[in-house]
Amino acid sequence: MLTKRNLYVVVFVIAVIGLLVVQYQYLRVGLGLAKAQFSDKIDKARENINSELSEVNSLTYTLGNAIRKDTSEVNIGLDSLEKASQYYLNDYISYQLNVSGIDAPFSYTLYSRDSITYLNSVQPHLKAEDNLTYPIQIEGYLPELLQKEIILEIGFEDLNNYFLGQLRGLIIPGLLFLLLIIIVVVWVLKSFYLQRSIITTTNDFINNLTHELKTPVFSIGLASKILEEDLPDNKKAVVELIRTEIDRLKKHIDKVLELASMESGKKLLQFQIIDFKPDLKRICEGFALLAEYETIKFDYELGEGPYYIRAERFHLENVVGNLLENARKYSDDPKIQLTAYAHKGKLFITISDNGQGIAKEDIKKIFSKYYRVKNGDVHKVKGYGLGLYYVQKIIKMHRGKISVESELGKGTKFILSLKLTKNG
Repeated sequence: MLTKRNLYVVVFVIAVIGLLVVQYQYLRVGLGLAKAQFSDKIDKARENINSELSEVNSLTYTLGNAIRKDTSEVNIGLDSLEKASQYYLNDYISYQLNVSGIDAPFSYTLYSRDSITYLNSVQPHLKAEDNLTYPIQIEGYLPELLQKEIILEIGFEDLNNYFLGQLRGLIIPGLLFLLLIIIVVVWVLKSFYLQRSIITTTNDFINNLTHELKTPVFSIGLASKILEEDLPDNKKAVVELIRTEIDRLKKHIDKVLELASMESGKKLLQFQIIDFKPDLKRICEGFALLAEYETIKFDYELGEGPYYIRAERFHLENVVGNLLENARKYSDDPKIQLTAYAHKGKLFITISDNGQGIAKEDIKKIFSKYYRVKNGDVHKVKGYGLGLYYVQKIIKMHRGKISVESELGKGTKFILSLKLTKNG
């Protein structure tokens, strides 16, 4: 069975191969178009060359004398006449090819139908494949002068390299961009798995550390329980304080373990369809009872129900309790309001307070792990910055959403939205 890492690698390799295949297909199409364009250009050049060489002019006159080996009307030797004709014809063909948009290296030969060769290019003319040679049957002056069919054959040694050179402006950037994509993806995957390895190592360390802490916590709790039996009444308050703090520490350890387990991918949540209204009502009644003993003004209003949702009861209760506890901790004279209602197929739970509020630049960070809003250089409320991270994690696992509305000095409102099931 493929692991996620191997699956990513396979997908990446397939994507790269796919890009190479697409690049190759584009190259084939480009070569086809280049060949078609070249064919049109060479036809135009052949037509122009035939038109020029069919007339009497200085070039054809010189060529005629060289072919007939007639130096009576010129003051140079036969070798010089042939060499001059060779260069004149070469320059003329080069000019006509350039006019037609062809700058590929070429060679030529001028011969008759009875296989007599009259002139060759400076560069040896190679009899290449048919698609690399282009014969031109000369009409007019020269055939009439020699009473033979004269053919000028233009050859190109390697047109494929020429076509690739024409497409170099597309091929090289395409390959460079593909190489850059490969480098970036490899770097991203390497960074991702390195980060994941660090997270895994960190979680393993946290798991080991917290499990090791649970043993002394249990021992201290047990020792405090034994001490409480024989202590005088005036000392029991101290032991009770120890036990209270041990319980708090135990809760923090359990929360860290839960978060580490969630990040490692372990399925801690067992979802089922529940009516969350009775649970929400019980949480509100318990918090209202606490508010009576502290200087807290707490009101709640639960809209018409039931609130059937697919949820994990324990963790969702922790989410609501966590938000209520934050509202209590971050307010000097707490006034807390909880409202729940169903609207358009969703359950909305809002928890608002009159606390110190959150600055705009901090709102985007409050759900980050270990992040805590600072009050100057000091954290007013002690903690680990795990509460809201835990809240968001649980809500996301319920496929819900959490949003925040806050203003400094005027309080904060958290809004939870969870999808209602249709029939419960």
